[in-house]
Amino acid sequence: MRLVVFDLDGTITLKDTLLPYVLGYLRRAGRSRLRLVRVLPSVAAFGLGAADHGAVKSAFIRGTLGGARRETLSRWTDEFVPALLERGCAAQALAAVRAHREAGDHLVLMSASTDLYVPQIGQALGFAQVLCTGVAFDAQDRLTGALTTVNCRGAEKVRRFQALKGQYPGLRSIAYGNAGSDLAHLQLADQSYVVNASARTRRKALALGMQVLPEWLTSTCAPATVRERT
Repeated sequence: MRLVVFDLDGTITLKDTLLPYVLGYLRRAGRSRLRLVRVLPSVAAFGLGAADHGAVKSAFIRGTLGGARRETLSRWTDEFVPALLERGCAAQALAAVRAHREAGDHLVLMSASTDLYVPQIGQALGFAQVLCTGVAFDAQDRLTGALTTVNCRGAEKVRRFQALKGQYPGLRSIAYGNAGSDLAHLQLADQSYVVNASARTRRKALALGMQVLPEWLTSTCAPATVRERT
């Protein structure tokens, strides 16, 4: 058994998941997309270095989904996740997840996206553990937009990956990611795969000795196994 950690957005899925989740909910709930304007001050603050990714994410969720009831969001998640898995995932990624699952590996899904839907994706794909960004509800079970955890990106992924390695000592570790911000935690794995990455990220990954698999987004050929470097 090996410890195998997958990123979600752009690694398993073809693109970001939070924006489609939010836009789909706004359409379903009859809410105006003009709510997106509420996020502009936080985006501007981010551009000036006065806010981080977590603050922007919180503002985005608060401005668009704020006040939504937990049960209403759960019903939307029940629609969103099957559609995403059917049409929004790379065939190579799903095949790799399946190959690791069938090999008896301990699968962990680690994503900066939120627990509004990431745990359901992990469950559907057979992941044993899901690590993601938590969001808060108030006493009336309405979404507030506050984060209950540190945004699971960059340094936070490093911290969580280190914790996983401590939780499963002795297991060989494999990690998959696609973004430049993933490289820090990918370096901690015994074997790292960088997929669907930008040219800049591919160059950095290769310089760090990682294996680059740029074809996942377009390939429809599903491999039966995942090879490791020796």
